[in-house]
Amino acid sequence: MYNFDFPGAHALIDLYIRGNEQDPLGYAARGTAHLFSEMDRLGILAGDFFLDDDRIADKRKLKPDPQVRDSFYWATAQSKERGERQLRLNSSDKNALLAMSLTYGLLTDYSAFVEKRQIGSLSYARQAQHYAVRLLAIDPSFADAYLTTGISEYLLGSLPFFVRWFVKFEEARGSKEQAQKNLRVVAKNGRYFGPFARILMAVVALREKRQRDARMWLEGLVREFPQNSLLRRELDKVSPRIR
Repeated sequence: MYNFDFPGAHALIDLYIRGNEQDPLGYAARGTAHLFSEMDRLGILAGDFFLDDDRIADKRKLKPDPQVRDSFYWATAQSKERGERQLRLNSSDKNALLAMSLTYGLLTDYSAFVEKRQIGSLSYARQAQHYAVRLLAIDPSFADAYLTTGISEYLLGSLPFFVRWFVKFEEARGSKEQAQKNLRVVAKNGRYFGPFARILMAVVALREKRQRDARMWLEGLVREFPQNSLLRRELDKVSPRIR
């Protein structure tokens, strides 16, 4: 997945689902592959996009692939159905809570970045935060759950002050410092989302004009995922800025 070998990722997901058909995490992974392949095709994953708030908020319609869209929503629906079923049987099922948090996070991103429904995506983001908070209440050492809480902190902290009166996230204060602390936990110890947290740390560093830190994160990612040409291009962009 992190090498952007999406056909290869789907093949591995097929294999996993065949042996674990009731595991919601397999379908959440399927949704992840659909989301990131589509965001890559549409140029949404380039660093320049996330450094420009006007581009993020731009309402000009993109042209999502309808087949990918249908496959994405099918996969997330399957994940939610199985996750909810497992939680009805055991409300403390950590795998189900992780899958639900991930699935609602995927829905947040597709809604906000592909469909350009930023306000509508907030309901998904709150749900993702809710399941992550539940998971961390059960197991504070579950590193991957800090990805969602870190994103929520950063998202809330990036909103204009007056908007924060109307946008509330469970257990989130809008602290960008806390957001980075949470992301560092995932970057160091995350089983699934460690590389993604390191990508987000590079984006945060670029947004805050800390090019040396961004370079450090990107250099590590390029070594780890040499087949990912996007990471190489992003590293090449930041390299000439270092003096």
